[in-house]
Amino acid sequence: MSTRITDDPLLELETQICFALYSTTHALTRAYRQILESLDLTYLQYIVMMVLWERDGLTVKEIGQRLHLDSGTLTPLLKRLEAAELVRRQRASGDERQVNIYLTDKGKGLYEKARTVPPQVLCATGQTAEKLIALKNELVSLRDTIEGNTAASDA
Repeated sequence: MSTRITDDPLLELETQICFALYSTTHALTRAYRQILESLDLTYLQYIVMMVLWERDGLTVKEIGQRLHLDSGTLTPLLKRLEAAELVRRQRASGDERQVNIYLTDKGKGLYEKARTVPPQVLCATGQTAEKLIALKNELVSLRDTIEGNTAASDA
């Protein structure tokens, strides 16, 4: 038999914004997983490809900054994309420490197939595009505020 310990609503799971974001992210990632099966990409691979479809030839560092990913997460991901022949890694001629990532013809060709993903995701959410854009803007603002406050407290 379970016993209730807390009498503080601030410590209840369902009142936590972090849990609402976490569980929603988990649900959305599951939806993406099903949609991305046809592209043979994971969600993280998909967002790397989206960054490269926007601008090919970025450095690993630039991709990491755009995606808020560290190199420990990004490097194995890029190696898998390279093994799938979607990207190629090339050391910068002026600075051997920098690695640029370029789409292969196969990676560029996947772009047309990927165009079907956003409408499928929109459908899976059951929301209007306008509502999702507003929600995304609020989340970006929240993220930026948290990162700004965290950076200020780290200083």
